[in-house]
Amino acid sequence: MAETSTKKQQTHQRMLAAAGRSFRAHGFAGIGVDGIAKSAGVTSGAFYAHFGSKGRAFEAAITAGLDEVIAAIPVFRDEHGQGWIVAFADYYLGQSHRVDLGGGCAMTSLSPEVVRASPDVQAIYEEKMTLITRLVADGLAGGTDDARLARAWAMLSTLIGGLTTSRAVASGELADQIAAAVHGAALAAAGDAA
Repeated sequence: MAETSTKKQQTHQRMLAAAGRSFRAHGFAGIGVDGIAKSAGVTSGAFYAHFGSKGRAFEAAITAGLDEVIAAIPVFRDEHGQGWIVAFADYYLGQSHRVDLGGGCAMTSLSPEVVRASPDVQAIYEEKMTLITRLVADGLAGGTDDARLARAWAMLSTLIGGLTTSRAVASGELADQIAAAVHGAALAAAGDAA
């Protein structure tokens, strides 16, 4: 029985990963259940058995995607010390992250989709983004708790918007210029690391 349960969990994780990649790369309206199921190597029936609907799969994908960011921020802080903000911005606006829509950050790829999502999905997004912002604020130096939180929101919003803009232009040279400008603005918004 445990082997069956493990196989079911592995299948679910594979479908969740496929849903996350698909929604990030194509948007909610740009991919259907059949496409997600095919990407996961399962049938549409198996998809419905695990998620019930495309909307529930999106909810699970946004949760998992933002949980990845929640897990990553302490790693950046631990690995890079006071240079963590620079390292995070370098990664976030880096060439490989800019071109990898399917594997890129849920904050950038899925935020525009959440705008059109259900209030339940928006509540999950708000909860997760508030936690992400708190983790960033805890890694900033100086000022009051509220001031660090405001700087964290400004830094994240700058990075998310900048990555979106750099992905949207046709010219690689312009994308590089945007990324460089946004990198500086994000660091200025964040201020010093703790």
